[in-house]
Amino acid sequence: MAVSYNRLWKLLVDKKMSKADLRKASGVAPNTMTKLRRDEEVTLTVLGKICKTLNADYGDIMEYVDEEDT
Repeated sequence: MAVSYNRLWKLLVDKKMSKADLRKASGVAPNTMTKLRRDEEVTLTVLGKICKTLNADYGDIMEYVDEEDT
């Protein structure tokens, strides 16, 4: 399974928020932010914290990418 967090990065730009701002506001650990930047899987708890912080839905911050397409 592959995921992409490109939607999250675009949403941060729209909200004029940096990745560091998001990390601090949501309480996400620095190593988890690294996983997000590398498009690695993270827990639903982490995604929930980010969604709550940004007032967004899971689909607003991530998408499933078929590994055959990559």
